[in-house]
Parts: sequence; structure tokens; C-alpha cells
Amino acid sequence: MTSTTIEKLQWRYATKKFDPSKTLTEEKLNVLKEAFNLTATSFGLQPLKLVVVSNSDIKKKLMPITYNQPQVRDASHVLILCIEKSINEEFIIDHFKRVEGLRKTPRTILEPFEKNLIDSFTEKDSSEIKDWMVNQLYLTLGALLTVCAVEKIDACPMEGFEPKKYDALLGLDKQGLESVIVLPVGYRDESDFFINLKKVRRGVDELTIEFK
Repeated sequence: MTSTTIEKLQWRYATKKFDPSKTLTEEKLNVLKEAFNLTATSFGLQPLKLVVVSNSDIKKKLMPITYNQPQVRDASHVLILCIEKSINEEFIIDHFKRVEGLRKTPRTILEPFEKNLIDSFTEKDSSEIKDWMVNQLYLTLGALLTVCAVEKIDACPMEGFEPKKYDALLGLDKQGLESVIVLPVGYRDESDFFINLKKVRRGVDELTIEFK
């Protein structure tokens, strides 16, 4: 099976070595920001924030708290995907205000949905809500990786970092945020050993179950 989309997904890999001399244009960076914004989330609540770091001094400071992985130092930009520390009634009400403002939906229609959502989140404990938010964040990660492939932007999703130290360094904790995933983006160094390695996947036939 061949198509432009599949070819681009084949081209994508978790880049281990970035070329520090190459940087994303503002246009490319804006595509990633918009993709983050447009990704689907449950209820449309978007309990997430995207932190973008291009400052070289900050990137160097991130490297020791990313277990000395050079991607955060050498990539054009480091994207940090964060969740809100909590979802409260005000957060949900703000969402429905946006719905009302953009879609001109009458309050009489929105109020029952708003109340049900507030009641639902009130009944959940904090750990359940956090798990839900992390799930939403991974939806955005998948979307960003696909967009990176389409746009020929290299990326390397990373869970290997120290979130609390990231949060302290970048002041995320003071903004009510928790970092979950680090995503350096930029352009591969052609000497990266992993460029030409074949993808190891279980295969379409093994991963797909069809009922015809």
C-alpha cells in the first residue's frame, strides 16, 4: 500500500540527533500550535497547555533534568505538553461561555449539559480526573506526531524527564500546570544512526480485526 500519507509516516521516526543549525520557521511552528488547538478532546474541554521553548539557555538547563538527552538542547524548539492541575466548576463554565459566544447557542440548551458536566466532575476524585486529562494529552501527542510527519518536521516524544523540576524551572507549577510529555521538534542530523533503520511493527494483519 502506498500513498503520500503513508510515505510520510514511514519517513517519521523518533529523532535521536537533531541538527542544531536548523530551526523551524514561524509558519511551521504555527502549524503545530494550531494542530494542538484543533485536536479533539473529550467534551471539547481541552484541559491542556502547550509550552514552547526556543531559548537556547533554557534548553541547556532542561538537558540535565531530561537525563542528559541531547535532543532538548539541539532541537529547534522543545514542546512541553502539560495538563491542568485541576478541573473545577469555573473551568467548565468558561467552556460553555465559549460555546455560547461562538455558536450563539441559547443558554436554555446549554445549561442542562453544563450542569451534568459539573456534577460529573464533582463526583470524580482528583486521581480519576488526572488520568482523564493525561488521556486527552496523549490524543494531542498523536495528532502532533502525525502533523510533524506531514509537514516533514522531525520530533522525538519523551517521557524520560523530571516533571517536577521542569515545572519549577519554567514556573509551570505557579500557573497550575503539570508537565507530562516533552516533544523536541526540528530537523534531523543526517548522521543520526536511526535514520535508515527499518520500522519494527506488528503489521496491519496482526493489528486489525475486521467484521465484513
